Amino acid sequence: MREVGLRLAGLLRPGDLVLLSGPLGAGKTTLARGLGEGLGVRGAVTSPTFVIARVHPSLSGGPALVHVDAYRLGGGLDEMEDLDLDVSLPESVVVVEWGEGKVEELSEDRLHVLIGRAEGDETVENDVREVTVAGVGARWAAVDLAPLAG
Repeated sequence: MREVGLRLAGLLRPGDLVLLSGPLGAGKTTLARGLGEGLGVRGAVTSPTFVIARVHPSLSGGPALVHVDAYRLGGGLDEMEDLDLDVSLPESVVVVEWGEGKVEELSEDRLHVLIGRAEGDETVENDVREVTVAGVGARWAAVDLAPLAG
């Protein structure tokens, strides 16, 4: 998942909204960690479950990474309004774990990343993820998402 995040970072630019979906333990935070590494941001990218959102400024003049965990938020965008994501979005890359059905109104252009994980035998060799990436809006219409395939 870290490698997918690294590859995805190469496609992102300021103003991009990325929604990460998948079951607990699927690798959403690990993917976000790879994004942070690929974007060259400051600070360890860890799960923001209890603080809801963390901002990681760029170390190289690129966009900041705003990492949000909407798991504990029950409502839609209204409940997230205090986070000022709409203010952060134009100059940052905003990544929202558990954001489906909650933050789509932030942007007509967004990237949905769905991580599937097999249930049951979770030995290292059988702990396989299936990642589906879908772009929504004009921003993603002409972007080749093939580099994300591993």
